[in-house]
Amino acid sequence: MAKEHWEKIYATKDKHQVSWTQEVPATSLNFLHSFNLNKNSTIIDVGGGESKFVDFLLNEGFTNITVLDISEQALLKTKARLGDRASLVKWIVSDVTEFRPASKL
Repeated sequence: MAKEHWEKIYATKDKHQVSWTQEVPATSLNFLHSFNLNKNSTIIDVGGGESKFVDFLLNEGFTNITVLDISEQALLKTKARLGDRASLVKWIVSDVTEFRPASKL
């Protein structure tokens, strides 16, 4: 039921019609920067949807990025926005409560 809900949201609403989309995800970026991570550190954006967090991570040179979301529609929109850079990211369509990583960090 949750998957159908989110697929409908992302299929019928523009990013400007939802309250959680930010042009600059400052809180997430500040939190990430506080760890002084290497550019090859493993980063997973859970519930990434149409977030621009992945854009900023790529712009900063991070190379081991995964975006997970229950909505395939959301991830397709993000991939389209990123264009060729989408191939630099791992994409996972999954409910986070059911997600089991393939490897340990």
